[in-house]
Amino acid sequence: MTDTRRLWSEAVNRLEPYVPGEQPKAQKLIKLNTNENAFPPSPAVHRALTAAEVDRLRLYPDPNSQKLVNTLADYYCLTPDQVFVGNGSDEVLAHAFYAFFQQAQPLLFPDVSYSFYPVYCNLYDIRFQKVPLREDFSLVVDDYLQPNGGIIFPNPNAPTGMAIPLADIRRLLIANRDSVVLIDEAYVDFGAESAVSLINEFDNLLVVQTTSKSRSLAGLRLGYALGSAGLIEALGRVKNSFNSYPVDHLAEVAAVAAFNDDDYFQNACTQVIATRAYTVAELKALGFDLLPSQANFVFAKPQGQSAKAVFDALRERSIIVRYFDKPRIGDYLRISIGAQSDMEALIAALKDIAPH
Repeated sequence: MTDTRRLWSEAVNRLEPYVPGEQPKAQKLIKLNTNENAFPPSPAVHRALTAAEVDRLRLYPDPNSQKLVNTLADYYCLTPDQVFVGNGSDEVLAHAFYAFFQQAQPLLFPDVSYSFYPVYCNLYDIRFQKVPLREDFSLVVDDYLQPNGGIIFPNPNAPTGMAIPLADIRRLLIANRDSVVLIDEAYVDFGAESAVSLINEFDNLLVVQTTSKSRSLAGLRLGYALGSAGLIEALGRVKNSFNSYPVDHLAEVAAVAAFNDDDYFQNACTQVIATRAYTVAELKALGFDLLPSQANFVFAKPQGQSAKAVFDALRERSIIVRYFDKPRIGDYLRISIGAQSDMEALIAALKDIAPH
């Protein structure tokens, strides 16, 4: 077989793609590696996906997903021109990188953070500078008060799970009026403060969220951005130069139903937070060091054995967590919060693997 890489462009040869969490094919695994929600989608989603809606798949969807845009605007007390939707928050982030961060000054983001950020920078030839988290993995706003072509970080951060308060985000926005500050809120519903309330005060703030985590719709692939009308217009220009129909009809119907069932959403988040508290207490009792998490995962450092050894031992017991063989975080495991029974099985396995 010939090496068809000779046909690749030079740009593709230089790319270092993002590596997603493993999606194993084996059955009967306890899967705690990709931060999926342990709860199913709202029953309202099931009811919304009727045969009549399925029949509409022969037609193109609304290119602007206006029903969903209106629903999100109402939910967050914004106007429709302050809402943008896309095929997962990764696509929304990609459009934001293209729309806002190709600047003379570098984009700033944490050195320990979502590993897709440098991938986007390499894809779009964006200059960037990694800002080191402090020794305790905290993000300190003062470290970002420097010339930049934009700022992005998750809040809560990933993979640490740590969040900064709204007052710190406000201070960053006040000091950074002339470039976009993007707050990636994939995990915000599990205990952190959202920056959405600052949107009408700061025209350079863009908040990106997803339905994959707290709404239990990871398989749907739907994310959205909230910000000033000018920022949303820029995202629309990029979207319509790339793919006019990013959100399929069933995804829009399902997402509208999910947002209209707020009681189910709030209850599921409350239960995830309670299971996280149980998991933290049990891991600490086993001697693990944990960072304070406001996400649907914990970042835990085992004692007496390496993180890699514990990761491998759990896998042998059909429990999958996430291990990052990277500087600063190679001693930690990221453990998603699953169902209560999943976490009890994890703790039982760890008592066998690494008795305290």
